[in-house]
Amino acid sequence: MIRKAHILTLPLVLLFVACQTVEPPKAVGPTPSQRQMDWHELQYYAFVHFNMNTFTDMEWGTGGESPALFNPTQLDTRQWAKVAKDAGMKGIILTAKHHDGFCLWPTKTTEHSVKNSPWKDGKGDVVQELADACKEHGLKLGLYLSPWDRNNEHYGKPEYVKIFHEQLRELLTNYGELFEVWFDGANGGSGYYGGANETRKIDNKTYYEWEKTTEMIRELQPNAVIFSDGGPDIRWVGNEEGWANETNWSVMRRDEIHPGWPRYVELRSGHEDGTHWLPAEVNTSIRPGWYYHPGEDHQVKTLPRLVQTYYESIGRNGNFLLNLPVDDRGLVHENDVQQLMALKAQIDTDFAQELAQGNTASASNVRGNSSTFNAEKAIDGDFETYWATDDGTTQASITISLDKPTKVNRILLQEYIPLGQRIKKFTVSAEVDGTWLVLDEQTTVGYKRILRFETVTATQIKVDILDAKGPITLSTLELYNAPPFLVDPKITRNRDGMISIEIPDDEVDVYVTTDGKEPTTTSKKYDGPFSVLTPTNVKVIAVNPNNGQQTQTVSQYFDLAKKDWKVVGALQNDTDVVKLMDDDPNTFWATDENSSNSNEITIDLGASHTITGFSYWPIQERYPFGIITKYEFWVSQDNRTWKSVSEGEFSNVANNRIEQKINFNPTLARYIKLNALEKHNGDTRTSFAEIGVFTTNQ
Repeated sequence: MIRKAHILTLPLVLLFVACQTVEPPKAVGPTPSQRQMDWHELQYYAFVHFNMNTFTDMEWGTGGESPALFNPTQLDTRQWAKVAKDAGMKGIILTAKHHDGFCLWPTKTTEHSVKNSPWKDGKGDVVQELADACKEHGLKLGLYLSPWDRNNEHYGKPEYVKIFHEQLRELLTNYGELFEVWFDGANGGSGYYGGANETRKIDNKTYYEWEKTTEMIRELQPNAVIFSDGGPDIRWVGNEEGWANETNWSVMRRDEIHPGWPRYVELRSGHEDGTHWLPAEVNTSIRPGWYYHPGEDHQVKTLPRLVQTYYESIGRNGNFLLNLPVDDRGLVHENDVQQLMALKAQIDTDFAQELAQGNTASASNVRGNSSTFNAEKAIDGDFETYWATDDGTTQASITISLDKPTKVNRILLQEYIPLGQRIKKFTVSAEVDGTWLVLDEQTTVGYKRILRFETVTATQIKVDILDAKGPITLSTLELYNAPPFLVDPKITRNRDGMISIEIPDDEVDVYVTTDGKEPTTTSKKYDGPFSVLTPTNVKVIAVNPNNGQQTQTVSQYFDLAKKDWKVVGALQNDTDVVKLMDDDPNTFWATDENSSNSNEITIDLGASHTITGFSYWPIQERYPFGIITKYEFWVSQDNRTWKSVSEGEFSNVANNRIEQKINFNPTLARYIKLNALEKHNGDTRTSFAEIGVFTTNQ
């Protein structure tokens, strides 16, 4: 009888347990597919622009280039893969064919490919070599295929669409699994087109038969996401500078969008009322250009800029696609490698120790009061578990009670996006010395949101969800205390002679000297711009006040300030001409093509000085022009009688666009004149980023 009683009570126990089971929230709005979820988890990967443009010093080739130009001397895709792996990247996307139509694999569809290049006697295959290198280093492979083909004679006709589809089929079937297929929005325009050398336009909504293209990818590479302005899987973020808006929805009204969509600014934020899951990929290049140009070797993005991009892409619910312009040797350039590794080290430092896990988490509302959805699930390190609220509860708070006062300056949040993106508005607060302080107020979270704020010593951190589309599902809440961001300070001076010292972290101290002595922590502490009008060597160090760690001394020499300088002659009324003497080499002034004085500039220094040399900064724009290669420099006391004091060449200036410094015997001058005897590529215009003089030997 006792055994029967146990058997009879078992259904009652099971019924009780079933009654206690709390169902998860229902999905809200569009949700990601498995391939999209896999893509979200990658977060950071490389773009490699390497193609015919690498050897012609162009960004967009015309299509008429000879395959004989493609001849890298040290091509090593294993170096690419190792660099990407060491940098913390998860994959590489290669430009298998750019707009000029040159194919990096021996395609059967055109003669304009590696098979007719001298590289490896026409027997090479860059795509295959990269596929092998990615497999060796545990990276995923993606491929970029330009729909636009400025080489193909059939472009604009139905015959080309068949060629394009066959090229795609070759790439989808011959190189293993792909994680992403990348289509550019640039379509139609001028080109070689088999020798026609004309402009051709197409309807980019219909010409390429996108439905057929998508079907082929789904059939042959079912796990690959498809990128274009409007997806169908992932979207462009609407700029190439490397940032998403602070509000960034992973959903959009996808059917409104097409390649070349004119309302591209909406891509930066997505649509709150979106109909499809269409998350943003944030792409930018580590240099000004997408392809390698020797003249940009000094323009690799700084570490502060790369760190900012990380936080404004991954930290704003996007994936970070960073372009590496492989050089004409066939290698990732050493300057680029250096910055990639510096970024990896800095991000590792920022997120070295997570502080929330192991502390107590509580919430103002827990779905069904169930332990399955309690606040602890947000700090357990498992994305698949999450804190959730009851149906109808779209405002709630989660609080982390720290076991001791703890320094915090970063918070990382993740929604459980398999059930949709929900959060519309939230704040982050800290309890400091018994008082609650609001640290930030923001909008969306999505797959990942990272906020940086001034360091606080907190006993509790609270996230208040103020508005959401449905019950809250927060899978991750992490806290960090990143050390002060210590990099070499940047010293600049404006036209009025005011010196500014830039550092990316306000919690770092800067010490400065102007008397030639080495700066120490007993030197003057920098607290704002100061005036330097006469020749001075400014020296600075940055110091971490927490541990005394400091940078090397950064030294910058400044000669005469330019506040009293004026351009004289026919150009004196040109308001923009001041840009060539504003002490900022990132601005420029250029002559008109039809100007009678298109080769020279005359400047009144405002007073007579004994000068010993001059400097010329070439234009720093992405598409430079008018760079002076041969010069003559003149001086005068009265703007009537002139004396030539230097004539010569700026060697290799087009490929190495740094400040050119020329010394000559000391001479008294109030007026100076720089005459361009020759310009790079015979340009009709002359450009000046900055002109300066020296009154001491340089």
